[in-house]
Amino acid sequence: MRRDYYAGRVAVISGAASGIGRALAVALSSRGAQLVLWDRDIEGLAVTAKTCKQAGAQVRTDVIDVTDRTSLVDAAARAHAELGRIDVVLCMAGVIHTGDVLVSDPVDLEHVIHVNVCGTVNTVTALLRYVVESDAGHILTTSSGFGLMAAPRYSAYSASKFAIRGFTSALRQELTLDGHSVRATCVVPGGVRTPIIRNGRFADGVDRESVIAGFDTRVARISPQRAAEVILRELPRGRAQIMIGSDARLLDAVARLGGGCYQSLVPWLLRRRGHAKSH
Repeated sequence: MRRDYYAGRVAVISGAASGIGRALAVALSSRGAQLVLWDRDIEGLAVTAKTCKQAGAQVRTDVIDVTDRTSLVDAAARAHAELGRIDVVLCMAGVIHTGDVLVSDPVDLEHVIHVNVCGTVNTVTALLRYVVESDAGHILTTSSGFGLMAAPRYSAYSASKFAIRGFTSALRQELTLDGHSVRATCVVPGGVRTPIIRNGRFADGVDRESVIAGFDTRVARISPQRAAEVILRELPRGRAQIMIGSDARLLDAVARLGGGCYQSLVPWLLRRRGHAKSH
């Protein structure tokens, strides 16, 4: 019987308190992995850790903000000292903001960039040297369908997810160039049923409940558990990208085949939809 790839490996998961991060932790706990779970949500992190421990996993938790690089470096060193190795890093922490740039608070836009981009960079750089020591480690970052095609009212989020794709691509090339066995992979989820919109920030004038309802009913069609299943199946293959959902694959095709044409098409479609709703 073939041994599970994740059995005995040490996986660090940021954003482990909910969503795909929690689903990954739970799935890995049943596959023999040792877990290091990071999040700033104390209560959510405790729930994830309890579930994983009940499944028999060895779990270490740190309540941590991924924008705090010093804390991440210290937490990474402690985890490595305690567990002896780090094989897999899953960067799942992320936030979102909804609203036109013209009416958005710049602090909210910067917050998205700091958490999504700087948080990913901080997490990777704090852990990378330990993963390089592994015989065949993996770094996984998280982009989005909005990191393939930009979307109006999600400027900072789109910018952050484009940036994560670029960072991961460059990192992957560097690791290959230097002869390391570590692979960097970027996961591109479509609509996944996570609390990211509900926990997000909104510009003045945005109908928060309407946006949340629209996300829940029209966008978020994939469960976090299904997303985690795809990630864990595909990660050992070492590919540059992992697409999750037909919507992500569709956006990828439109972006590649249509170039910048979608930037005129999307506003036209949204205006038509708005007009239809008002009549």
